[in-house]
Amino acid sequence: MRKLLFESLFRRPFTELPPLPDDAAVTELASAVGRAARRRLGRSLSIREIDAGSCNGCELEIHALNNAYYDVERFGLKFVASPRHADVLMVTGPVTKNMREALERTYHATPNPKWVVAVGDCGRDGGCFAGSYAVVGGVAAVIPVDLHIPGCPPTPTAMLRGLLALLDQVDSNAVAN
Repeated sequence: MRKLLFESLFRRPFTELPPLPDDAAVTELASAVGRAARRRLGRSLSIREIDAGSCNGCELEIHALNNAYYDVERFGLKFVASPRHADVLMVTGPVTKNMREALERTYHATPNPKWVVAVGDCGRDGGCFAGSYAVVGGVAAVIPVDLHIPGCPPTPTAMLRGLLALLDQVDSNAVAN
């Protein structure tokens, strides 16, 4: 125990490097998502984040979308507290047996048109929690999923790319019909 204490005092922390101060790519990506949302919906994109039983790694990255660096609200993406105001449900984690009914109710409370995004590897198939007695499976085992954003956890940039791809896909399907 003493050895671990001394090592932790002298070792640098395990953190990621901070983002570059002027990352035009992220700004352009967030702007593109905002433009696509306005083109498709005629307004901002409202997102409801749902934790269906995750380790909170994906939630930290989703919350980073609202921090001072990404600040996606300035581009027209906003997180809402009620599924009744949401266009997109971003679901993280494997769906636990205790959260199954709550996720189904949230899905049914969201007005049409609605899209479901499964965030992270756990949202796809249960990830490292797959096979647990407490886990139903991935999000698609409970509600229909329109997009999966892979990663453990996915980066905020990957989530922005995923939302843009979802809006572009929905926009191209609307033009085809």
